[in-house]
Amino acid sequence: MPYIHQLTDWPNFHWNHEALLSRLGAVRHLQGTLLGKMSALGFDLQKEAELETLTLDVLKSTEIEGEFLDPEQVRSSVARHLGLDISGLIPSDRHVDGVVEMILDATLHCEKPLTADRLFDWHAALFPTGRSGMHKIVVGNWRDDATGPMQVVSGPIGRERVHFQAPNAGILSREMSDFIEWFNQEDQLDPVIKAAIAHLWFVTIHPFDDGNGRIARAIADMQLARADGSNQRFYSMSAQIRLERKRYYDILEETQKGNLDVTDWLVWFLDCLTAALEATERTLAGVLHKARFWEMHRATPLNDRQRLMINKLFDGFEGKLNTSKWAKIAKCSSDTALRDIQDLIEKGILEKEAAGGRSTSYVLTTAA
Repeated sequence: MPYIHQLTDWPNFHWNHEALLSRLGAVRHLQGTLLGKMSALGFDLQKEAELETLTLDVLKSTEIEGEFLDPEQVRSSVARHLGLDISGLIPSDRHVDGVVEMILDATLHCEKPLTADRLFDWHAALFPTGRSGMHKIVVGNWRDDATGPMQVVSGPIGRERVHFQAPNAGILSREMSDFIEWFNQEDQLDPVIKAAIAHLWFVTIHPFDDGNGRIARAIADMQLARADGSNQRFYSMSAQIRLERKRYYDILEETQKGNLDVTDWLVWFLDCLTAALEATERTLAGVLHKARFWEMHRATPLNDRQRLMINKLFDGFEGKLNTSKWAKIAKCSSDTALRDIQDLIEKGILEKEAAGGRSTSYVLTTAA
């Protein structure tokens, strides 16, 4: 059975409009409601929500490919690139900065046209060493298939299963030229549907040696930003795709081995986007909870270490907080850490965890 890029009518996608109407309407309603809520917030809260969303987006887009970045590095890199003055930022390595720069360029500058050079810049940012793991790859240019055809495979060596084979390298320039021209043109296609088609079309061409999935998701985010009419991001499609990772790969494979009727892919994309928009309510609730806390405690005397650690607890502290972790993160002695913690307990901000155990741990109080 041929892949869709081998069909005579490629890339003339078509779909059942009636099957999408209610889903597209739900997405548009949720987008409008979310943007309305965010516009009612002050500038600082908007930036806080954007920081949380973009950090999540970078982390989850890489996790989909089986790569796990340091959350603190990602958050620090996003904050610096957004120009946010936040305490406790840590250095981030070139690879983390590269992923952040790609996603921010795609969304903050969503109105700029997509070009081959821009895609090459994104690809180079993803692979600053010119390698994917231990393997040297073509960076900042289309793949050349020097080691054989581009295939998506799984399974042990000798028993690999080929899920998909991309177009030959010799036709990539033409294929990408057609894609870029289509992406940049103004048409009557609903911009959300265009985001879904762009994602599928790009990842089917698979023009790079590696990083195609991450760049496809960045392109979709770029188009969704255009659909929102805002370069601020308050929801993460990648976070929801991460939760549906198996179905994501399955629906891509089914679509790429089918015909040019992409209704099933569009239905899945719209359902995934709906879930992503609904999940943003939780992110927004966390941002507002944090803002209310600092408003309530604006006159409470707190030192810089305490402010740093409270923010970390609000931002999703990994594991248990104890005096040794406090001392390590806040760069102080264990005695100082304990005094900081006891002070916060007395002020009703922290409390001991009920579980106890070998090492006493602490959490924010329910009233915080």
